[in-house]
Amino acid sequence: MSAPIDEKDDSDATVDEHVPVHDYSDFPDGGLRAWLVVTGAMCNTFTTFGYVNSWGVFQSYYQSDILKDTPPSNIAWIGSVQYSLVFLPGLFAGRLFDLGYFRPLLLGCSALLVIATFLVAECHEYWQFLLCQGFAVGLACGGIMNPTMAVIAHWFKRRRGLAMGLMAMGSSFGGTLIPIAARNLIPKVGADSPQSLPRRALQPPCLPLPAFSFYCASTFASFLGIYTVLTYIDVSAVSHGIDENFSFYLVSIANASSGLGRYCAGMLADRVGPMNVMIPFTTVAAVTTFAWPFAVNKGGLIAIALVYGYDTSFLIRLILVLILLFWKIRIGIVRVAAIQPVMEFGDASDVGRRVGMMMSILALGALAGPPISGAINTGTGGFEAVGYYAGSAVLVGVGLMVVSRYFVLKGLYGKF
Repeated sequence: MSAPIDEKDDSDATVDEHVPVHDYSDFPDGGLRAWLVVTGAMCNTFTTFGYVNSWGVFQSYYQSDILKDTPPSNIAWIGSVQYSLVFLPGLFAGRLFDLGYFRPLLLGCSALLVIATFLVAECHEYWQFLLCQGFAVGLACGGIMNPTMAVIAHWFKRRRGLAMGLMAMGSSFGGTLIPIAARNLIPKVGADSPQSLPRRALQPPCLPLPAFSFYCASTFASFLGIYTVLTYIDVSAVSHGIDENFSFYLVSIANASSGLGRYCAGMLADRVGPMNVMIPFTTVAAVTTFAWPFAVNKGGLIAIALVYGYDTSFLIRLILVLILLFWKIRIGIVRVAAIQPVMEFGDASDVGRRVGMMMSILALGALAGPPISGAINTGTGGFEAVGYYAGSAVLVGVGLMVVSRYFVLKGLYGKF
């Protein structure tokens, strides 16, 4: 599951200011087994993130058919529970990964995902959809996604950005194909188609660094707004008179565009630093969110979907890469000059818990964001105020990222 870990004596190492120092000798960084891990991770993201990112099609279908008497903001809770539970189990699932329970966790959650997906087809009431598609599917996807992301850190260092970019592309493929399949199958065949653990497993990591604290806060703020467009672009298009046989393609267009963005994000992050990439592209995503409610024709909505999908992919793709830079990881020394004088924390055996903590905080934003947007839409009767809310939340997240970056570099310039 992971590369051998050897302790390195780095007492004589020198560190240039603002420049990370790396030792890659203990990482495979390639080879058949390493790339098979990436291939398996792509399949996992296809069936988890790809499925969850297709929620916009289900939101539209439930609103107009099975749950047409249920308020849109209530229906949005199903999707937001899904979104949040992809991240929320991270602290627990990540610690299980650190303790060596990767296979039981993966197998158990995979079985739950299959069972829950079949049960969705038998749902007819709101509470049934919330339980099966919201909680069960979300928990299953979270139990698969968290260890999948953590295991990449044990196989790649120099090429970690590329490996995680390829892994993330699986979710784009899933988010592109699943909405198209669902939208075309539902009218033809109906919705029926598609022991105890040690207490240390729940031991939470501390937040020792201001930079990491601000970073976690930035992910919470960003995810209050980042999924709004993906959730409601289909519904908003129909409200502007766009044929619903076309509007559902907007979700697929956004997810397809994110595939290119996730690959480019990995390549750029390896060269200039993940935070230096995330900040400008997430800013553009916020601007796009502000503009989205004013796109009232096919051309404008396609442009919004393309730009939104591409730019948001940089945030979603790189959000975990930065976690590994806040600590020195002994399976390949990662040191940032501004951090090391404070204290060095953690090793590879703890990477799952650190990732899990951030994802648990992030999940709260993903949980609350879409329902808040739905409530604003219901209260105002349009999507302009929804765009202002979601775009502002993402901009607050960008501001917190800038603060986090400053704490790391102790200045405005540097690679991070």
